[in-house]
Amino acid sequence: MKIIDLRSDTVTKPTAAMRDAMVGAEVGDDVYGEDPTVNRLQEMAAELTGKEAALFVPSGTMSNLIALLAHCQRGDEYIVGQQAHTYKYEGGGAAVLGSIQPQPLEFEPDGRLDLQKVRGAIKPQDIHFANTRLLCLENTQAGKVLPLEYQAEAAQLCRDNGLVLHLDGARVCNAAVALKVSLEEICRHYDSVSICLSKGLGAPVGSLLVGGRDLIETAHRWRKVCGGGMRQAGMIAGAGVFALGSQMERLATDHATARQLAEELSAIEELSVDLEAVQTNMVFVDCDQQWQQPLKDFLQARGILIGGYGNLRLVTHLDVDPADVSEVTAAFKAFFAAC
Repeated sequence: MKIIDLRSDTVTKPTAAMRDAMVGAEVGDDVYGEDPTVNRLQEMAAELTGKEAALFVPSGTMSNLIALLAHCQRGDEYIVGQQAHTYKYEGGGAAVLGSIQPQPLEFEPDGRLDLQKVRGAIKPQDIHFANTRLLCLENTQAGKVLPLEYQAEAAQLCRDNGLVLHLDGARVCNAAVALKVSLEEICRHYDSVSICLSKGLGAPVGSLLVGGRDLIETAHRWRKVCGGGMRQAGMIAGAGVFALGSQMERLATDHATARQLAEELSAIEELSVDLEAVQTNMVFVDCDQQWQQPLKDFLQARGILIGGYGNLRLVTHLDVDPADVSEVTAAFKAFFAAC
């Protein structure tokens, strides 16, 4: 039985061409800065994003964490979305390891943080308060893309208030493809950006932090402190080089597949899908709570895996094709026909 895994785009497996790139990668000791493939990946990422430097790290969680540690001091504060990964889904690392206080705000339905609320959350310079240092945005947020003009406004707000701006860009490549712009066009608004290689780009492991040279030098030290120094990392960096060079534009296929899936599921009476929210590779499905676990079990027995908290979440990626969408839709219909 073929498994159709829609839980996340983190489940992607390296293609044959990517595996060849990994096997053929030159290696050296990256802690000494001597791994040529890691260096090539970092230079490639810096060039694509228009930043001075980049740092290859094992995970997106580490990339976000060391960015916050590099930007902030103990007792500083960052403003962040209530449902953002850097606040809710990364173990509270900034607070636990950096003594950096989060100030969470609710996301708007379109994935933005209301900039008026952000401005109101900035603490005055007073010994009673934490020092508001950083604003963290997320793009995409639940699959929704932040408009370019909004990102420009957020950057201006930060400049006006002496804040730095970090982007959790785990899926920023999806955002760039959806907007039909370069990575540089998005990243130019930020002081630092975390980019995940192991989601839609299909690499088996790894993320990149890009930013100014001084920031990346500080983040490099924090990577070591957090245990992220790697030795002959070129074999996994080779996957990243291949991903950025050959698998970015194909993200548009994932978006089209998600759209097909959303439209087919929205035609099922027992389900509700907000088609306007399907902008990249994520489909959120509103389904009565009493059906959710039985539905997941029914699908799993047929080799279809889905996830989600509250609403059901289905994520398309390079291992999901249009024929799979038809099979998934048929399975949903079969479940409700049997109820």
